[in-house]
Amino acid sequence: MNTTHRRYFLAAGAAALSRPAAAAPSDTVRVGMIGMGGRGTAIMTSELKNVPNVKLTHVCDVDQARLEKAQANADKAGFGKVRGSGDLRRVLEDKEVDAVIIATPDHWHAPATILACAAGKDVYVEKPVSHNLREGRLMVEAARKYNRVVQAGMQSRSRPSTIKAIEIAHSKQLGRVLMAKAWNSQQRDNIGQKTNGPAPPGVDYDTWVGPAEMVPFNENRFHYNWHWNWNFGTGDMGNDGAHQIDQARWALGTDLPKRVSGSGNKYYFQDDQETPDTMNMTFDYGDKGLVWEMRIWHDYGLEGIDNGVAVYGTEGFLHIGSWNRKWGYRLFDKAGKLVDAQQDGLPDFHMQNFVDCVISRKRPNCDIEIGHISSAHCHLGNIVTRTGRNVAFNPANESIPNDAEANALLRRKYRTHWATPKGV
Repeated sequence: MNTTHRRYFLAAGAAALSRPAAAAPSDTVRVGMIGMGGRGTAIMTSELKNVPNVKLTHVCDVDQARLEKAQANADKAGFGKVRGSGDLRRVLEDKEVDAVIIATPDHWHAPATILACAAGKDVYVEKPVSHNLREGRLMVEAARKYNRVVQAGMQSRSRPSTIKAIEIAHSKQLGRVLMAKAWNSQQRDNIGQKTNGPAPPGVDYDTWVGPAEMVPFNENRFHYNWHWNWNFGTGDMGNDGAHQIDQARWALGTDLPKRVSGSGNKYYFQDDQETPDTMNMTFDYGDKGLVWEMRIWHDYGLEGIDNGVAVYGTEGFLHIGSWNRKWGYRLFDKAGKLVDAQQDGLPDFHMQNFVDCVISRKRPNCDIEIGHISSAHCHLGNIVTRTGRNVAFNPANESIPNDAEANALLRRKYRTHWATPKGV
């Protein structure tokens, strides 16, 4: 990382300093990968392999075919022969492992993270960090109780151009910043309708379901399509929206909202998806507001950006996102004239930051509490969608007062299982 990038990290108060390419053996971080679907594979073959001083020791997946493919991919990526397991407990009990990367379906994020913290492992967990709001708070408590480094997979927290954009938002160049808009505008597939049936050979479906409620196997609730099922996923608000919502509230300098209003529905897809394809939500913090828009049935974006953020102040506004396949920002004055723009074309340094913090024991760029607060916005928006009602929220005790149905959705129903978190 050059000095310019380091300046951005320091300006944002981050702990993302580079280490020399050759480190002492004691600086080698031994990592186990849990969840080897598309995201887990991308992390291993595109992000983790570019971080020096990492030794991949394990890959873990309940699908034997995926597990074997992951072992082959690890070898091709230069990690050599790694151990494979279908049970994350075998990874966590191995004293050789320093840290784990969790890229499972959403319903496993919190259980796996809490178990890993208790086992003395540091954790990188993908977004949204939890399946429901209560789980997120338990993850924060586990990280603090066991003194673990837990990084949430909201990569913009370590992207140089985004860090610079947030620096601008906080610098008064926009005047008084009062509102931000986050959006997700992209074309998703119609998944059709599938009947229940047996799990594929080599799949440990009971472990895949884990502590969630048991339902019959269905292809439209399994690999990737679990995103659109409430028992396992959080819809595209949790899937992609967590990134944009995190950037928007980072720019605003806000934490948890006081009120959430809006609506969400399925207007386009006539298929097995339970989660909405269209949403419009407003998060009210009392002195600022955040608007979230989602349309996942077309391929045109807003402001030339498919998934992005706009930050509005009294003296100007700012766009943050990706255009022409490069991340960056655009700064406009009060009259709407473009006055500054940057596209770095660089990868984020999120995994590097995690590994650095495992060694230094500093809080990472997207500490679990940051990840929890941003993920909580997704959960609250989904609650408004599912109940059809606006909600008041008490940030002090993370509850929805005077609405028993909505308040109950801050948690979930669990079956009896070895991974069910305590205190849910």
